[in-house]
Amino acid sequence: MRPSQREALRTILDLLARERASVSSIVDERAWRVHVDDSLTGLEVSELGEATRIADIGSGAGFPGLALAVALPKAQVDLVESIGRKCDFMRRAIEASGISNARVIDARSEELAAGEGRGAYEAVTARAVGRLSTLAELASPLLREGGVLIAWKGKRDEEEEQQLGRAADQLAMAPDRILAVGPRAGSEHRHLHVIRKLGPTPGDLPRRPGVAKKRPRG
Repeated sequence: MRPSQREALRTILDLLARERASVSSIVDERAWRVHVDDSLTGLEVSELGEATRIADIGSGAGFPGLALAVALPKAQVDLVESIGRKCDFMRRAIEASGISNARVIDARSEELAAGEGRGAYEAVTARAVGRLSTLAELASPLLREGGVLIAWKGKRDEEEEQQLGRAADQLAMAPDRILAVGPRAGSEHRHLHVIRKLGPTPGDLPRRPGVAKKRPRG
């Protein structure tokens, strides 16, 4: 990583530490490991590093989206978040750090997928957002065929993985591989789930905002 990239990321963390609105519970000396190192493990997925358009859904304080935008200056990264104070923070972080290839979309991912975002992305990222089947449903209408969802998860959950498998045909999304990245992420049980879009978006997606979480497929 170039010095200018490290400086941009440090600027974001410094702004996060000074933020009065609650956008992250970790703003102390652990923040680089918990937010930045964890986010950058996504680069171990080759498809993410090669993507030209990335949607980070449920961006929160901007991770992994902001870190990926810094690391991948040739990619356009859309930070999708529906909570206003978090959107405001990310916009200020983008301006303060001079990131030119990221934008904040103040909307639910389902709303984006029903409009300009439908089939627009080669990669979708999601960190600490929801169950795998829910994330796969939210990502499917955003992704181009052959694109991938990268989901940051903790300890592996056999039931959750089986639920995703049962929902695969309904979502046109199938498990591709799981990477154990704990040592690099600084979190013992961290895993990246790579889920690939295998066909056209099913006609009933996206469902209404919130339905994927309340009534997940599988």
